[in-house]
Amino acid sequence: MFPPPLSPPPRTPHHLILLFTSLIDRCGCMRELKQIHAQLTTSGLSNDDFLLSKLLLFSAVSDVGDVDYSYRVFQTLPRPSAFSYNALIRGFSKSKSPNRSLSLYVRMLRADVPPDHLTFPFLAKSCARLSLITLAASVHCHAAKHGLESDRFVSNSMIHMYASCGDVASACRVFDGMSHPNVVSWNSLVDGYAKCGDLAAAREAFDRMPERDVVSWSAMIDGYAKGGEYREALMLFDMMRAHPARPRANEVTMVSVLGACAHLGALDRGRVMHAYLKEKGLRLSLALATSLVDMYAKCGSIHEALEVFRDVPVEQTDVFIWNATIGGLAMHGLGKESVQMFEEMRSAGVAPDEITYLALLSACAHGGLVEDARGFFRSLEEPGMTPHIEHYACMVDVLCRAGEVREAYEFVRTMPVEPSASVLGALLSGCRTHGWVELGEAVGKRLIEMEPDHDGRYIGLSNVYAVARRWDEAKLMREAMERRGVRKAPGCSEIEVDGGVHRFVVHDKTHPLSTEIYSTLNLVAVQTKTEYGSNVPGLEI
Repeated sequence: MFPPPLSPPPRTPHHLILLFTSLIDRCGCMRELKQIHAQLTTSGLSNDDFLLSKLLLFSAVSDVGDVDYSYRVFQTLPRPSAFSYNALIRGFSKSKSPNRSLSLYVRMLRADVPPDHLTFPFLAKSCARLSLITLAASVHCHAAKHGLESDRFVSNSMIHMYASCGDVASACRVFDGMSHPNVVSWNSLVDGYAKCGDLAAAREAFDRMPERDVVSWSAMIDGYAKGGEYREALMLFDMMRAHPARPRANEVTMVSVLGACAHLGALDRGRVMHAYLKEKGLRLSLALATSLVDMYAKCGSIHEALEVFRDVPVEQTDVFIWNATIGGLAMHGLGKESVQMFEEMRSAGVAPDEITYLALLSACAHGGLVEDARGFFRSLEEPGMTPHIEHYACMVDVLCRAGEVREAYEFVRTMPVEPSASVLGALLSGCRTHGWVELGEAVGKRLIEMEPDHDGRYIGLSNVYAVARRWDEAKLMREAMERRGVRKAPGCSEIEVDGGVHRFVVHDKTHPLSTEIYSTLNLVAVQTKTEYGSNVPGLEI
């Protein structure tokens, strides 16, 4: 006979602590974490500080966490440690309520729990997100008071905090006070200058860096892209690729580069960037997919934009990629398709936001979908939504393009907010197109009062007079513009050739191939006149 099986040894609290520690470390979502928490309670370990701190950390800082749940766990702790305070401050610093980090810090001080070098970086992040310079200065003072001002981690966060609050001078003082700034310190300085719009100083700091990583390149490229220096952004990206260190672009780099391509309308270059993503094996995150959709749409290839959009599983989409797709269809005059895409979005369970409705109103304007536009605008007035001035301007444009100028006028007259120049500009355009000269004259004069240095306001009113054949008054408007020293911005066009974007401005012959270009244009003009006669207008070069 076999001996009876031995009973397993009873599990000690130590064994359970090791087991639960392992479970929390392997936890993948809040549902699993809540199950572990329930098991802790039934096992009599709900008051174990170590395990509760692990629960709190996961729910506070994990990408799949829930900072409010973390706070509820925190409330059960009789004497929270600095670790627990820091975890929750960190969680709130990246939440929708970063101000709660600062409230928690005050509570930490009142509980006589001393802050450490991990407390202040996330308080600084909260101040940066709130853009409150007074709070930022207070946090800096507290760091100094607790003897942590010289900590490099703290100093780097202070540079970023001041820059995000628009105080680049204070950011520079912190940087200059560091005895051994590292690459993170330099990155914070470059990013700070770029955030404040001083791209020249950012580039100077970038060029002075003793060493650079991908964050350095990304910060400078992103600064150029956000500052409207799209060519510089692409040139710097090319420099990065050619650098001996071969830094590998990250998501931030590629989002910035794709944005630059979109603004330049550089389709071929955008395709090269898309191929680069695949070549380097970069994961196509939702942010990158959204940037690709936006780039292809703005560069005129809506079918490629839709291909990228359709490759993203519906359950992984968010409002941003839907907005880019709906806006892209609207941009291409595909109004009905935009509305259909919106219905798809709702079926997918993605809630629209104000940007969605702005794109839809734009689609309705170009597609003449007046009834749809009225419905979308009414949806904006539902709880949780607020129509902004851009929505009002778009709605006026919809009505005016459809010939409903009188309704547009009543709409503007009954607006709950003061109509902006964009709203009145849309109404003026409708008056000019449909010949309501009296209203157009009144609106045009009001626009000139609002923006006396805007060339388009004088030209708009002059065109209204021209529609009514009131030539003397049209001429007076042009003269008034000249007397005030307002000059019409020269027209320009851009064309992409062999992956390069070339810009041409009216009367500007600084392009290196100007001689050849004008010779070719003259040849085309001569051939056209020879073939079709000399009565073809617009052929004088």
